[in-house]
Amino acid sequence: MTDQNIRFPQLFLRLAIAVTMLSAVADRFGFWGANSAWGNWDNFEAYTRKLTFFLPESLSVVSAYAATFFEILFPLMLLLGWKTRLGAYGAGFLLLIFAFSMTFALGVKAPLDYSVWVGSAAAFLLAVQPKYFFSIDHLTHK
Repeated sequence: MTDQNIRFPQLFLRLAIAVTMLSAVADRFGFWGANSAWGNWDNFEAYTRKLTFFLPESLSVVSAYAATFFEILFPLMLLLGWKTRLGAYGAGFLLLIFAFSMTFALGVKAPLDYSVWVGSAAAFLLAVQPKYFFSIDHLTHK
């Protein structure tokens, strides 16, 4: 496959992963209104406690904040195309952790319904690309 053939699919993959992750963050802050899964931070914390049942409650709350921080950081890196490989690996591992946590806490159906495994795999596929078009990374490596 030539560079020309992968430019737009690669950009689409970057944007799809980033927007999907940022949408989840928007949901926990109530930006989706009636179409939300959590709708507010308290509901998101309760959901996080459910997924991190194996942690003490104080660490569960910390994990909600940490997840939110990384769910903002990695997508922004992908949107900008800055440190894209790091952002893609970070998103891949974060989604992989979510997928395993959802599987253990809620069963196999939940991460399948929300395509968390697919998102993780997509992020890892993006991470191994030789170069990143339409990105700050591409501009600074010329």
